[in-house]
Amino acid sequence: MSGEPWLILPTYNEAENVEAIVLAAGEVLAKTAPDGYRILVVDDGSPDGTGQLADELAAEHPWVQVLHRTEKNGIGPAYLAGFRHALQAGAGYVMEMDSDFSHDPADLARLLDTVYGGADLALGSRYVPGGGVSDWGLLRRFISEGGSTYARLVLGLQVKDLTGGFKCFRREVLEAIHFDSVRSQGYAFQVELTYRAVQAGFRVVEVPIVFRDRQRGQSKMSWRIAAEAMWLVPRLRFR
Repeated sequence: MSGEPWLILPTYNEAENVEAIVLAAGEVLAKTAPDGYRILVVDDGSPDGTGQLADELAAEHPWVQVLHRTEKNGIGPAYLAGFRHALQAGAGYVMEMDSDFSHDPADLARLLDTVYGGADLALGSRYVPGGGVSDWGLLRRFISEGGSTYARLVLGLQVKDLTGGFKCFRREVLEAIHFDSVRSQGYAFQVELTYRAVQAGFRVVEVPIVFRDRQRGQSKMSWRIAAEAMWLVPRLRFR
C-alpha cells in the first residue's frame, strides 16, 4: 500500500512536551520515511496552550498538522478523530505514540520498518524479551502487567502487551475496524483495537520497547480508566 506514514499525537496539557516530542519524532521519520510523512497533533482543548504551541509548529514545519477538538472525552475518541483525518488525507500507515516521552521516538523507525517488512500491525511491547519498563514502582508494574494478562486470558489472544499505546497500523487494518462501533474511551481503547485487528485476521508483531515514566507534566491515568478496562474486556469477547 502506497501512502505516507502519519503519526498521531493526542495531547491534553502537554505544553511542556509538545514541541520537543514533535521535533524528535520528525527527525526520526525524516530518516525512516524520506519520501514524506506527517505528524498530526490532536489537541483536546488544552487550557495550558498546547494547541497554540502546536499551531506554531505547524506554521513553521509543513509536515506538522493540528486537529483541535473542543471536548476532552478520552484518548479513544481523540485517536479515532486523528485516524479519520489521516485516512481521508491518504495515509498509507498510521502510528500512535504518547506525547510525554514515555515512548522513545527513536523506536518509531523499528515499528515502521516492521510494517514495511510485512506486519499489518506493529505493536511496541513491554512484555516480550528485550522489552521492559523503567521508573515504575511495584504497584504500577502489577497493575499494568496484570491488566495485560487479564485481557489476554479473557480474549484468548497471544499478544503479550495489550494495553500499550505505541503502534503502527497499515491503512487496511484501520479501514477494517468500524470506528463508529468502538466502545472504549480510555486506555481499554488499545486493547479493543488490537483485538479487532486479530479478529479480522491481520498479522500483529510485537516489537520490544522500554517504556519510561513521564518526566514533565501530569499523568492522565486514573482508577476510572482502569475500571473501564476491567468491565469492557469481557464485553468485547462475548458481545
